[in-house]
Amino acid sequence: MIKNDMLVQLLKLEPIAPVIDSMREAGITIRRAQPWEISIVKDFIVGEFTQGWADEVSIGYSRQPVSVFIAIRNNKVIGFAAYECTRRCYFGPTGVAANERKNGIGKALLLAALHGLREMGYAYGIIGSAETPEFYERIVGAVEIKDSAPGVYVDPIGIVGSGQ
Repeated sequence: MIKNDMLVQLLKLEPIAPVIDSMREAGITIRRAQPWEISIVKDFIVGEFTQGWADEVSIGYSRQPVSVFIAIRNNKVIGFAAYECTRRCYFGPTGVAANERKNGIGKALLLAALHGLREMGYAYGIIGSAETPEFYERIVGAVEIKDSAPGVYVDPIGIVGSGQ
């Protein structure tokens, strides 16, 4: 089921540096993906999530700078967050490996990507079809955009769901 979109005020984000530093202290690197890592990141997304999300994230590699952040532990991708892939000013998709959740990685990736949107000059960002609205509300103060579903996820030929 497609959920409502959410709106985030990017000018009020918490600073990213302390979050990145705390991840580094925990042995996790949060950084932009590099173009030569497309296959590695795609394989992670397909293995943990869906082919559709991997396809969606591939758009982020055509941007300069790349609009995909990854989390790495022990030289292995354990999470990702993308922005400006679905539509302009949109955050997502994003995900963290099931065995790595609840360690602050999702928060770090979310903040890194939203800071990326802010660096592009946006004052507000859209979280498309937010699957965990409570998380986004708690971490970045996102608010639900009432009656926004299905929004950009309208599918006139009936294939949505294969990659969402």
